[in-house]
Amino acid sequence: MSVKICIAGATGWAGSALSKGVLKEPDITLVSGISRSNAGSNLADILDITTSEIPVFKDVEEALEGPSFDVLFEFTKPTIAKHNIVQAIKAGKDVIVGTSGLSDSDYAEIEILANQYGVSVLAVGNFAITAVLLQKFSVMAAKYIPNFEIIDYASHSKPDAPSGTTLELAKKVSEVQNSTDIVKDEDVIGYAKTRGEKINGVRVHSVRLPNYMISVESIFGLNDERLTIRHDSGMGAEPYVQGAILAIKKINTFKGFRRGLDSVLDEA
Repeated sequence: MSVKICIAGATGWAGSALSKGVLKEPDITLVSGISRSNAGSNLADILDITTSEIPVFKDVEEALEGPSFDVLFEFTKPTIAKHNIVQAIKAGKDVIVGTSGLSDSDYAEIEILANQYGVSVLAVGNFAITAVLLQKFSVMAAKYIPNFEIIDYASHSKPDAPSGTTLELAKKVSEVQNSTDIVKDEDVIGYAKTRGEKINGVRVHSVRLPNYMISVESIFGLNDERLTIRHDSGMGAEPYVQGAILAIKKINTFKGFRRGLDSVLDEA
């Protein structure tokens, strides 16, 4: 049976690429989109695709009154994402979160709601398979190496820091163990903040400069040896589309809240 989805942010950079990708999938049906700037339009016309009409609504409330869907794919901005997610959950919809900028406390609230309403919510910081592998390999390394830090790279125009990819990574490795500090912040001579922000006990450094998309680097160190695991994204959206489609196909394999595409890769 085809999964019916509504994409919030359907006309954005990632959302439009996902919309086009979904339309090629025989077992996924794109029934509507959400875009405040394109409300009332036909998504098929905006994307220059020959298909039946796909209505675009101004907000999630309006979309919930439109054609019925099973899954809300959230690909907007952190300022509106949580509202969209909460409203969809309360309406009994499964949700996939691709928007970065939500905090651990936001996800804690979302998890409570997902369990309360008996729906599935999958939050993914990065849908690219190489980013998923970086997380899995970093978790493996954290089991054996107690000293590690994360460097997060993105464009100078990206408002949230660190990225959702990095927040997800920090959360996962912190669940293995917290990185060991040899020199505590209070003992740093100079400017302690240059040592990075501690997130879940893991030091994170965010670089924001032109010519970056999304890159993440986890660095593990022992005496006389070092391991660096790095993911770099290119300019295209194709890696995110393939991972996002996989997430849609896996969303009905569990109930409650999960974080990271890797959390559902092995589900039947």
